[in-house]
Amino acid sequence: MNIVILGAGESGLGAALLAQQKGYTVFVSDFGAIAPNYKTELEENNIPYEEKQHTTERILKAGEVIKSPGIPDTVPIMMRIKAEGIPVIAEVEFAFRFINDAKVIAITGSNGKTTTTNLTYHLLHTAGLDVAMGGNVGYSFARLLTQKRSAYYVLELSSFQLDGIINFRPEVAMLLNITPDHLDRYDYQMEKYIASKFRITLNQKATDLFIYNSEDQRIVDFMATNRVVAQPLPVGAESYNAPYLQVTEALRIDLRNCSLKGPHNRFNARCAIKVAKHYGVSDTLIQTALESFVSVPHRMEMVRELDGISYINDSKATNVDAVYFALKAMEKPIVMIMGGQDKGNDYESLLALVEEKVKVMICLGLDNTKLLANFSPLVEIIVETQDVEEAVHLAKRYATAGDVVLLSPACASFDLFKNFAARGDQFKAAVNAL
Repeated sequence: MNIVILGAGESGLGAALLAQQKGYTVFVSDFGAIAPNYKTELEENNIPYEEKQHTTERILKAGEVIKSPGIPDTVPIMMRIKAEGIPVIAEVEFAFRFINDAKVIAITGSNGKTTTTNLTYHLLHTAGLDVAMGGNVGYSFARLLTQKRSAYYVLELSSFQLDGIINFRPEVAMLLNITPDHLDRYDYQMEKYIASKFRITLNQKATDLFIYNSEDQRIVDFMATNRVVAQPLPVGAESYNAPYLQVTEALRIDLRNCSLKGPHNRFNARCAIKVAKHYGVSDTLIQTALESFVSVPHRMEMVRELDGISYINDSKATNVDAVYFALKAMEKPIVMIMGGQDKGNDYESLLALVEEKVKVMICLGLDNTKLLANFSPLVEIIVETQDVEEAVHLAKRYATAGDVVLLSPACASFDLFKNFAARGDQFKAAVNAL
């Protein structure tokens, strides 16, 4: 079969490598410029490609199209493909065809999925299971399948990836939460975004497991009117007993030597532990793994302490709810760096926390209009910049010993940066240069 892959990022490259390995005729097309490292891989593997254009005639000869998750269905080439009736799938759907007897653990949610995916992998790996991790974090699922085969795959999945599945079925699916995010891709209709997240359990069987947040009203409401076939395993509020985590009546975890901080991470840990227990990991090994777990970069990442001021990189907080949890976790006065490319944000849920905890706000974005409108009445000092190094120097000027400088943007990064990781890396470099 002739397969065309649209987009030559990690997802597209993985799909191309796997499709070639499986004997398909492969062509990769990217409307933008292809990153040099991915271009080198394509050339080393003799995979034909084009960049900065879509050659319609060649693309429409495809028997199947694998679309990278970042490409909306509304772009012209997708409209043509749809009009021709050519099947379009996600890379994770394609990869799933070749897993053989491996077990898939899939994790989604508006917030916390990267941390929970990493932690779930770490728990299983520490216990000695033959496990790999990928999807929306690290290597693509398809690329993992071109390498050493594993018995378990822990995958972080975005709603965009889930939109392109047909038969993809995880043995364990996890839905952490649903809060407004990426609504520009869903016609600004929250119900469409919710339905997209629930696609993670679309093909599950009665023998499969569906772990979900029983405290999330959007999840509860959807489940009340839509049947979930898999065994439901609700995870709700715990009896808060810091520094311990009460997972079940019989299992209490000591968190004193764990890097995970904040109530949201306590919840993420409980979900990951449910997976570990499902696969028979002992309580002792769970305790050991939690103590050796290193927090995910760009998510509540402590960069350094200087002159009594803590600098925290939370660049991955690209929506309002992620910032809400970051603010809730802070116990010291905050000099906050916020802003970027707005995704239709509603800042209502942050107002009380910002008024209570934030002493200075530094707006880091091309257009800070909404931030200024929402927070100027609440924060005594609010300034603007379009340079991350200047933002860090401003933060140092305004912060005093005992404060926290928190980069937690609530917005996408694409106005000033390549992605959230680039924003976080530049913040860390500026902080470490102080």
